[in-house]
Amino acid sequence: MFNPKHVAIACTLMSVGTPCAFASDQSDAKGFIEDSDLKLLLRNAYFNRDYKNDTNDAKVWGQGFIGTFQSGFTQGTVGVGLDVYGLLGVKLDSGRGRNYTAFFDADSDGHPVDDLSEAGATLKLRFSNTVLRYGNQFPSMPVLAYDDSRLLPEAFTGTLVTSKEIEGLELNAGRFTADSPMGDPSRDPNHLKSIDVIGGSYSVTDALSVAAYHSDVKDTYKKYYGNVNYTVPFSDSQALNLDFNIYRTDYANGSQAALDFGGDGVNDTNTIWSLAAKYSVGAHAFIVAHQRNSGDAGYAYDYGDGGSAIYVANSYYSDFNLKDEQSWQLSYELDFAEFGVPGLAYKTAYVRGSNIDTGGEQDNTEREFFNQVKYVVQEGSLKDLSFKLRNSIYRADRDVGPNLNEVRAFIEYPLDIL
Repeated sequence: MFNPKHVAIACTLMSVGTPCAFASDQSDAKGFIEDSDLKLLLRNAYFNRDYKNDTNDAKVWGQGFIGTFQSGFTQGTVGVGLDVYGLLGVKLDSGRGRNYTAFFDADSDGHPVDDLSEAGATLKLRFSNTVLRYGNQFPSMPVLAYDDSRLLPEAFTGTLVTSKEIEGLELNAGRFTADSPMGDPSRDPNHLKSIDVIGGSYSVTDALSVAAYHSDVKDTYKKYYGNVNYTVPFSDSQALNLDFNIYRTDYANGSQAALDFGGDGVNDTNTIWSLAAKYSVGAHAFIVAHQRNSGDAGYAYDYGDGGSAIYVANSYYSDFNLKDEQSWQLSYELDFAEFGVPGLAYKTAYVRGSNIDTGGEQDNTEREFFNQVKYVVQEGSLKDLSFKLRNSIYRADRDVGPNLNEVRAFIEYPLDIL
């Protein structure tokens, strides 16, 4: 097992004798208060999941308040700082039988709570271009990624070292021992034992970047991740982007995650990869993607590694990550800025998955039609106010999952207080 503090020391020492190292962020520190900021994000969110069978629909509406304070670093060789956050969610509408627990936890009678709140803090130390953080935080890496797709964000408690001593190279190493999920103010209701993460990304050129990560969720699974992203520019307004992602998962014996995704709990493995090609021309973008699973089980995530730890192309409502599943995507994006409406964007996608192994005699399929429109106010007193509306129409064979239509609507307004 690696020690994150040892990694931090190694990263900083590496910068001393490395000719590729660049200017130190710490040498430009302005001070704890002088470089601090205090922000409040107002988020109004509505969620409606309409099941097309006898299952109770999920309908919930809430108002979220997400406050964050980020200090600067004290001056000197080692800078000291503090990050603090506070979360408050207020139920505007829902009820027993139609609650969605990713918004609001339920009481003993099954009724959603009227409100929930949470607070956390992170102590941070910076030497040169390396930062060590300890406390409650929002990690965002391919193998450990907090979920912020509902009313309030998910948080983790632990240690994370991030080093940027070499230009274009970012290294991360950490250990986390608690998970505070969305809709639940408890610090660790899922009883996360630990997750160790290590890896990084490197911008080889302006057009080419690579990434590699490893994680170990104790008694659940070990993951290995790789990414290659390459852009071929044809002109100022045309480009082709190729994005390849791959995960290899080794499940622990008896892991519930493996059992939930079609494994038998004995030495189960999974490999999932996706390749997306995106051709952009002016305001338009056209995407074709293929994604494939192989192994003893499907690809499991959010078992201690966060609700966004799935960096693959075909991830919408469904992630098309079931046992032996193969899926294709066709999608289109439109930026209305070239038509005189900057800040307005539209995306539509169709994904079909097949060859799904559910233990029966025949292969199964699933498919999703996705649409999303988003608008961000560009100027004036309401600058940065955003509206987002997304819809998924999902259909699947009986052994795969229930048919449903889903609508999510978000209104967000960020305020800079300090």
